[in-house]
Amino acid sequence: MKGGKEREKQRVLWECFLSAVQSRAVTLCFLGIGGILVAGILAVAGTDGALMGILAVTFLTIVLLWLLVSGLLEWKRFAELERLLEGVSERYLLGEMLPKPVNHMERRYFRIMKEVSRSAIGIAEQTRREKEEYCDYVESWIHEMKTPLTACTLILDGAISGGSMLSGDREREKPTDTGFPGDPSGEKPDAGERMCERGSELRRPRRELKRADNLTESILYYARLRTAEKDVKIRAFSAAESIGEAVRSQMELLIGAGISVETEGDFTVYSDEKSLCFILKQLLVNCAKYCPGCHIRIRAEEGVISVWDNGPGIPAHELHRVTERGFTGSVGRAAPLWRSEGKEDIAADAGNPGRGTGMGLYIVKELCDRLGITMEITSEEGAFTCVALGYDSRA
Repeated sequence: MKGGKEREKQRVLWECFLSAVQSRAVTLCFLGIGGILVAGILAVAGTDGALMGILAVTFLTIVLLWLLVSGLLEWKRFAELERLLEGVSERYLLGEMLPKPVNHMERRYFRIMKEVSRSAIGIAEQTRREKEEYCDYVESWIHEMKTPLTACTLILDGAISGGSMLSGDREREKPTDTGFPGDPSGEKPDAGERMCERGSELRRPRRELKRADNLTESILYYARLRTAEKDVKIRAFSAAESIGEAVRSQMELLIGAGISVETEGDFTVYSDEKSLCFILKQLLVNCAKYCPGCHIRIRAEEGVISVWDNGPGIPAHELHRVTERGFTGSVGRAAPLWRSEGKEDIAADAGNPGRGTGMGLYIVKELCDRLGITMEITSEEGAFTCVALGYDSRA
């Protein structure tokens, strides 16, 4: 051990010496020429050879010591700079932390580095400010967009419920006079049935509005990732209640996609309830988008919420990338790709949601990391997919 330290010390000294020689090559050349000239003058003057030898050795010793000491001082300064560089998270700030220069050349470099550093800081601050302003604008725009989406949804709900009520009233009235002039069949058209059909037609645009609302919510959470810690409210709540809320909010899409949902279990979670609800909703949206007609089972037990479906699954070579930003995979690029047996009509009725954005699971993973939730995805292509969210259960 001691021998290793000695060898390392010798290596450092040798490197310092070589560095000093390389950086002072021109100076050493002039010193050598000067030494030769002085030796020639002394020889012409008849100086004793022994004295000239002593002077030559003294001169070379002084030069070697000068090179060694200079190399050690430079190595020490470079080591200090490296420590500063390692301790700074934003590298462009290093120019503001440089040690004071010790010579004229260092002072010139110091002045240049100060100018470069201040310019970089100004550009970085301007970019950060513009990004913050843009994200704030996106957040406000999303809030404004959600208002008309909610209004349109309520209007469609009123039209659908109105049609259902009219259909029920017509069924109870049962008019006796069914003749209708000009009708070849001699039967009066059923207004209740027409309204019921109209209500059924209105459910499709309502599902599209729900998709739009889900997309705006995803964008909102993505914009808030930079300040996720400020929006988090940790408290105790029931996992089953959050699961139920998420399922109810996506009921229109799930019904339209012919998806059945089974929930079971419960435990107390200490986390942010809104974030958990969004995570579960995003997983349900993915099921509605990529595997219409499947069955979903959501289980909450022993501090783990698992969302399982018998959809198309994820290819093994893509499983480790599904949470990457912008990654869509083979299923996302061909959505809706999968059809359950005998469910072609359901898939068609669910509408074509288009290709995936590759942002859903990325946002989910980022939220899980910020909230300290472990997220594990297991899948078998053509069989199932299961997403397990691990919480700290203190129930």
